[in-house]
Amino acid sequence: MSEKVNFWFDPSCPWTWITSRWLVEVSELRDLDVTWRPFSLFELNRDRELPEDYRKHIDEVRNWGRIGMAVAQTAPDTVGEFYTELGTRAHNNDQPHSDETILAALEAVGLDAELLERAKAGEFDDAVRASTQTGLDLVGDDVGVPIIEAAGTAFFGPVMSPAPQGEDAAKAWDGTLALAQTDGFFELKRSRDVGPIFN
Repeated sequence: MSEKVNFWFDPSCPWTWITSRWLVEVSELRDLDVTWRPFSLFELNRDRELPEDYRKHIDEVRNWGRIGMAVAQTAPDTVGEFYTELGTRAHNNDQPHSDETILAALEAVGLDAELLERAKAGEFDDAVRASTQTGLDLVGDDVGVPIIEAAGTAFFGPVMSPAPQGEDAAKAWDGTLALAQTDGFFELKRSRDVGPIFN
């Protein structure tokens, strides 16, 4: 029987994208059934004081969290496929975080362009706000994404670059779960010395 996994993502985040591709690979090696849960970095940071350049970035990618929820609400079976299409364009292919990139991903999975206009109009804001809060309720509000819920536990991360592949990816999953399920475990971290590397 497949193990149920929930994965919260904002499609604009390159670090979350790397973790998501690792999880896709692990899902085949460890028989995981992944549900893709929209998250909004805009909602996370709505009332926070941020450096000016990061606030500008967060405002610019607001619609990315919105469109994730729009797809989840209207075509839930296509969320993973849509995220793959959008993330590949934005991160692997370095396309801009623009409406045009979103529209190309919608078209690739057979969804109507009007879904973006509905998202930008705020139709799905309450739902994405609720989904974001659900993820934060599991791990605390001092993190962002990725958030993973699996095997009776939840955690932020892992953040990695590049993501391991093959059996190394499976071993990383096993170790991550083992730590996350350990009573009293909170954090394992070291400084980043590379930027996002997309396999």
